[in-house]
Amino acid sequence: MAMLASGSDSEAEAEALSDAELQEAFARGVLKPGLNVELEAPRRPQNDVAGLGQCLAEFRRDLAWLERLDVTVGPAPELPAAEPGAPDPEDDFRREMAFYRQAQAAVLAALPRLHQHRVPTKRPQDYFAEMAKSDQQMQKIRQKLQTKQAAMEKSEKAKQLRALRKYGKKVQTEVLQKRQQEKSKMMTAIKKYQKGFSDKLDFLEGDGKSHSRGEKEGTKAQQMKKGPSAKRRYKNQKFGFGGRKKGSKRNTRESYDDVSGFRARIAHGKGPHKMGKKLANKRPGKRARDKMKSRTR
Repeated sequence: MAMLASGSDSEAEAEALSDAELQEAFARGVLKPGLNVELEAPRRPQNDVAGLGQCLAEFRRDLAWLERLDVTVGPAPELPAAEPGAPDPEDDFRREMAFYRQAQAAVLAALPRLHQHRVPTKRPQDYFAEMAKSDQQMQKIRQKLQTKQAAMEKSEKAKQLRALRKYGKKVQTEVLQKRQQEKSKMMTAIKKYQKGFSDKLDFLEGDGKSHSRGEKEGTKAQQMKKGPSAKRRYKNQKFGFGGRKKGSKRNTRESYDDVSGFRARIAHGKGPHKMGKKLANKRPGKRARDKMKSRTR
């Protein structure tokens, strides 16, 4: 409420001041009664040739042409109109071409005069434009850029050295691991040879990867000629060798001709051995089984 009251008071004071100013202006005759205000007539432009000539004479100076470098040429030759008749004033392309031809005519008129006064019109090969910064500042900037580039090259070389060291450590670790694996393989082969599991001595020549296919086949053929391998001999020694099992019941010429052990009754199922076996293995019938069950009850 206090803020609203202060706002209304300020507005009232502003209105009172504006009314007082208006009354003072009316008393001075600045304000005229009525709602319509009479406007003054527009001023007509005057062609004051004498005044313009005087102004021109004030700032005109009698200077050499090299100081002024002003060239006045006639209108540039117009291009042939595409269509017969008056040129179109709305044709922007023809207007711009007229400006271009006029500037070209001014250049062609000014170049010979410059050559007469021995003024160079072409930029030399070693020309450097004037810069806003001084040469000292540019040298500082150049040194700073060179220092920054040298630091970047140094950092890049350090990164490359670190990468090479890391790669060298990796290669060294792989070589050590490979040597350890080869050593473990050799120790395993030696233990097998000592226990009789293997009779190969290839581990004394190296990793055995350089052997050709022919050498491997030759080794295998030699092993077959010698007989069973050490593993087979070890198993035969441990578990025994019962002879050949496969095809042991197959007839030979001698067994086919030998009929001394033939028995007709046994062969045709009439002997006591067969009958006894049949009686022993004969199952009682259903009635007999029922009787046996009833007896047990």
